[in-house]
Amino acid sequence: MKNIGLAMLALAIAGCGAETPSSEQTAKTMFIIVDGIPADVIESVATPNLDDIAGADGYTLAYVGGEAGGESESPTVSAVGYNSLLTGTWANKHNVYDNDVENPNYEYWDIFRIAKNHDPSLQTAIYSTWTDNRTKLVGDGLAEAGGAKIDFAADGYELDEARFPHDEARQYIKDIDQLVVDEASRHVREAGPDLSWVYLETTDDVSHEFGDSPEFTAAVETLDVQLGQIWSAIQERQQQHGEDWLLVITTDHGRDPETGKDHGGQSERERTTWIVTNSDRLNDSFGRMPGIVDILPSITTHMGIDIPDAVRAGLDGKSFID
Repeated sequence: MKNIGLAMLALAIAGCGAETPSSEQTAKTMFIIVDGIPADVIESVATPNLDDIAGADGYTLAYVGGEAGGESESPTVSAVGYNSLLTGTWANKHNVYDNDVENPNYEYWDIFRIAKNHDPSLQTAIYSTWTDNRTKLVGDGLAEAGGAKIDFAADGYELDEARFPHDEARQYIKDIDQLVVDEASRHVREAGPDLSWVYLETTDDVSHEFGDSPEFTAAVETLDVQLGQIWSAIQERQQQHGEDWLLVITTDHGRDPETGKDHGGQSERERTTWIVTNSDRLNDSFGRMPGIVDILPSITTHMGIDIPDAVRAGLDGKSFID
C-alpha cells in the first residue's frame, strides 16, 4: 500500500483517546472481494479509502493459486478464488476449477455454513454482482450445502435485463456494482448483519477489455470511492451500536504480466494479490504473504465462531488474527 504519510499518522494520534473494542461488544464481519486487481496496480493507484481502512499495519501482499506445481495448484480464475476464501481450501478440495461451478464439493464447508452451525441466530447477508456466488458457491438452500444460510441477499440484478439491458460496453455491470454498494451500505446501517459478503465485478471487466491502462486505473479509483461508502456505513454502526466490526478486502486473482488483460495461469503477477483489513489484532503471519485461504479462519477467530473438528481438519488456511 502507498505510504500513508502524516495525514494518517495524525488520524491515528487523534484516535488514541477513542474507546477500544471490549469483549462485550458484538463481533461482526464483512469481507469484500473486488475482482481482478493485481498487487502492483493497487499499490500504484491512489486509493485513499483503502489507506484509511488499512491504517498503519492493515495492508499486505497475499497470494492465490495454491502451491504452484503441487497438488493444491488452483487456476487463478474468479470463482476458484472466491471459493478458496469461502471454504478456506484450495481447488483440489473444493473442486471449483472454473467459473461454470459445475460440481463444487460441499463437504468442505463455507464460512456461512460454519457460522450458522455455530449459532443459527447469526444474521448473514450477500451483496453481489454475480448471483452464482450465492446459489452455486455458497449453495444457499441446497441440502448438500447445509440448507438455507443467507438471511438477506442483494443480487440477481444481472439476470434482470429489463432493468439492466446488457450493452456491449458492459455499463450495466457498472450500474449493478453501484446498486450493490448502495444496498450493502443501506443494509449495514439499518440491520448490521453479523456476517456479510460484498462482491464487485467492474474492475475485472475493464481490465479484460483495456488491460493495463488509464481506464483500469480509473476503474480502481471509482472502486475506492465505493469502498469508502461501505466503510462509512460500518463506521456509523460501530459508533452508534458499539459493535466490533472486522472488514477484510481482497481480490480473487492478479493479471497476466504481458498485457494485463488475462489471467488463469501461475505467473507471479497472476498469483500475487493483497489484503486490506481494519483489524488491530493482526499476528506475524499477516505480514508473511498470507493466502486467500487464511481469511476464513481469521474471520472465525475475530467472531469467536467454533469450527467443527472435522471441518477444521480440512482447512488449508490459518488465522492471521490473534
